[in-house]
Amino acid sequence: MTPLETRFWWIRHAPVDHGGRIYGQTNVSCDCSEIELFKALARELPREAVWVTSHLRRTHETASAIVRAGLPGPEPIPGPGTLEIPELAEQNFGEWQGLSYEELRELRGGEFHRFWHAPAHVAPPGGESFVAVVARASRAILRLAEAHPERDIIAVAHGGTIRSALALALGLDAEAALAFAIENCSLTRIDRVDGPGLGHGWRVVTVNRTVR
Repeated sequence: MTPLETRFWWIRHAPVDHGGRIYGQTNVSCDCSEIELFKALARELPREAVWVTSHLRRTHETASAIVRAGLPGPEPIPGPGTLEIPELAEQNFGEWQGLSYEELRELRGGEFHRFWHAPAHVAPPGGESFVAVVARASRAILRLAEAHPERDIIAVAHGGTIRSALALALGLDAEAALAFAIENCSLTRIDRVDGPGLGHGWRVVTVNRTVR
């Protein structure tokens, strides 16, 4: 029997003018001026999809830019045609949000992580660790897969969210998942595959692909 596939099309939001400061769950806007890039995404992404964003503005703006570029989809975003899921938001960096990278380095006594702002198990004051992000995002992703089997799901989210999806799919430790590069407006495709005798599994089709 043919396995059943639920396809997640992950798009990281458009660039943010952060001025070298940590923004995390700060509700900032993004730059959607690169029209040709959104037209390319509109050509690449599936029609008749379930649309998902986080509750943060930059995912709404990016999803709207893709729709305006020619992909049939819900408008306005957020709205009745979009699933807005706060659990898919970026990591909450608590008191670190708004700090420059140099200020954070000084605050942490010169310690700086090679990929991220801190190791996966470290929770900033008033914030959450990346381990916690993986756990909450994974729960939301599994709910989506159960609720929308055999559908295409366009999920406009964040770098941390997409790394979490890869950690779930590949069974990775959260620290290892931080090594993935996820660029703004890149496409990462991960399929949930279900079938008799196969159980539930994941297939990673592409990661951090720039669509042109």
